[in-house]
Amino acid sequence: MKQKIIIARGIPWERIPIKTRLILKGDNLLEAIKEGLEEAHAALFPDDILFVSEKAVGASQGRYYLLDDGSLKPRRLAVLLSGFVTRTPAGIGLGMPETMECALRECGTTRILFAAFMGTLGKLFGRKGDFYRIAGSRARSIDGPTKGTIPPFNRAVSLAPENPDDVSRSISERFMCKAAVVDVNDLGGNILGAYPPELDRDLLIEILSDNPLGQGTESTPVGIIRKA
Repeated sequence: MKQKIIIARGIPWERIPIKTRLILKGDNLLEAIKEGLEEAHAALFPDDILFVSEKAVGASQGRYYLLDDGSLKPRRLAVLLSGFVTRTPAGIGLGMPETMECALRECGTTRILFAAFMGTLGKLFGRKGDFYRIAGSRARSIDGPTKGTIPPFNRAVSLAPENPDDVSRSISERFMCKAAVVDVNDLGGNILGAYPPELDRDLLIEILSDNPLGQGTESTPVGIIRKA
């Protein structure tokens, strides 16, 4: 946890990390969250925002590939396109054949090829980020393996969760508070799902701008936001 309190729009917000057991394919996400809250003796209030990392949600849905089991075999196009991707300090992104293969499957070959073309064109004019803007949130949410990630995800490709708005609603109804599914790293964030629908997603990104849950082995895929 970086700092407990952050100021967003002139208001102090508290971020409380919640540790859970490792969440894998077939696990009940709501039960894992409940166990974590009970272990932390964390009470929830109606105006609290319970936020969950997209990786934990996706993991419960089986939205990941373990690289060691041979289930993910990149095509030649994925190998070619991955070589043009700029890797960032936040992760490998689509800069490896396996993650690019997932982007082709998730977003469609035509869209990824168009995004690659426009991304290359944009760089010629000194503009960055066109590829991901065109490829969309499902491409942005694909995470490759990183050394600091808790096993087995240090050797896995993780995909965006399915139906994040529905997941947010189920979390909200179960725990009687507001809820969001978030994709946050040290370079920025994206709110994949939220409930109620009118929840201010831009404000959530400001509150989570410093990636308060971290990206490593903290085992804190859940957090609570409340006014301090």
